[in-house]
Amino acid sequence: MNEKLNVVIVDDEILARKLLQDYVSKVDSLNLVASCSNAIEAMNAMKNNRVDVLFLDIQMPDITGLDFVRTLGHKPYIILTTAYSEYAVDAFDLGVTDYLLKPFDFPRFFQAVGKVLGHHKSKEESASEEGGDTIFHTNDFITVKADYKLYKINYEDLLYIEGQHEYVTFHTKQKRITALYALKDLESILPADLFVRVHKSFIVSFHHIQDLDKSDVTVAGDKIPVGASYRDALVARLQ
Repeated sequence: MNEKLNVVIVDDEILARKLLQDYVSKVDSLNLVASCSNAIEAMNAMKNNRVDVLFLDIQMPDITGLDFVRTLGHKPYIILTTAYSEYAVDAFDLGVTDYLLKPFDFPRFFQAVGKVLGHHKSKEESASEEGGDTIFHTNDFITVKADYKLYKINYEDLLYIEGQHEYVTFHTKQKRITALYALKDLESILPADLFVRVHKSFIVSFHHIQDLDKSDVTVAGDKIPVGASYRDALVARLQ
């Protein structure tokens, strides 16, 4: 694993955020992209950045950490940071990677990061064994390899593709398929008259676009962020 994992910190206490920022800076494998005081700020950060690891407090105003986790579709690795031990069962039911009980020191923090890195390495090795780098494509469909299966995806059923670190998720009318591919490779393969890149992490079906506002495009009811460098071309094409 050569590329760093992007980190977002979410905690309403400034001292807690500063401590985590210091800890993250000491680990070469981590890259801090945002430090947020609440879940709303975190949502915006996750819309505009690829996020691999989320350090998340539980007790926060408006939206608790656990409620925030429940809103997430694609979940990054989540490490909860809290002063309350009674939420541990609920936390692990939500699939969090680790649960840090405040106050925690750097060795305990590093242990949690080690779990993330271990899980991530296993995912990479598993995906590599599947050999997901071969894509068969025609004018009407592509065939991708995932979960030790071959999936035929008709272009008319493909809503959008979401880039997630080394993986992509194909969002179709019927299902979601996550596989080991690069978004830039898919962009070069997919028919340019049917699909358009709207963000560094998203390619969408042009025919399934419903509306475009200042920062998002709606595709089949889902809000997809539009990157500043892609917006003008998208507006021109829609007009």
